[in-house]
Amino acid sequence: MEEKSFVIWGRNPIIEALRSGRSLEKILVAHDSHLPKELIKLAERNKVKIQKVPRKKVEEIAGTKKTQGVVAVVSPVKYWEENHLIDRIAEVGGVVLIMDHITDPQNVGNMIRTAEVLGVDGIVIPKERSSPINEVVVKASTGAVFHLPISKVGSLRQFLDKFKKKGGWVVSIEKGGKPIQKISFPFPLAVVLGSEGKGVSKSVLETSDLIATIPMKGKITSLNVSSAAAIALWEVAKQRWVEN
Repeated sequence: MEEKSFVIWGRNPIIEALRSGRSLEKILVAHDSHLPKELIKLAERNKVKIQKVPRKKVEEIAGTKKTQGVVAVVSPVKYWEENHLIDRIAEVGGVVLIMDHITDPQNVGNMIRTAEVLGVDGIVIPKERSSPINEVVVKASTGAVFHLPISKVGSLRQFLDKFKKKGGWVVSIEKGGKPIQKISFPFPLAVVLGSEGKGVSKSVLETSDLIATIPMKGKITSLNVSSAAAIALWEVAKQRWVEN
């Protein structure tokens, strides 16, 4: 599962990477460049995002000016197909951590580390507005990214709807819900944490079966998202471990 994280540049090397099925985080193309139709089609088929950026950015990432105006960031992990991950979680009555548009790679890495330690069975991150799994995430996770199945999905709502059809339940960690320590969690379970700025997305809240709130007694009324994830996953783990 482990692969070295790096970048590749030039049209033909990126086309070959896409043909081979390598997991690419994204493809960056200079504003003044035009990509071959084949590259665009392969990116669409592999569901890899193409982003327009200044040529200087492409050259900075590649470390060279000989880029043909395009660079791709190769993922250090091989992503799981979402239906396979759903089947796995459902089969073991497990727990999947849903990261709802969390953009800070340090937080993402910390959350993956906590999830692995507490026996979570998989991670789901959205393709848009989310930190890529990069060197910072790998380091912050202390390598836990290589021990957990990770899926990148186009729509969290659609993923959760599929998960529920397989017998799964969804709990969002958000203000205004039931105190987390008073909830009896059903399994298989998806635990959703949202970005620190916006919280859990409205569409995800709408599909949630439970809203769990972490009680706060201090003058500061918010937690770093990775700290909130640790508290929530520990509460879930305690009940799951008792059952098993």
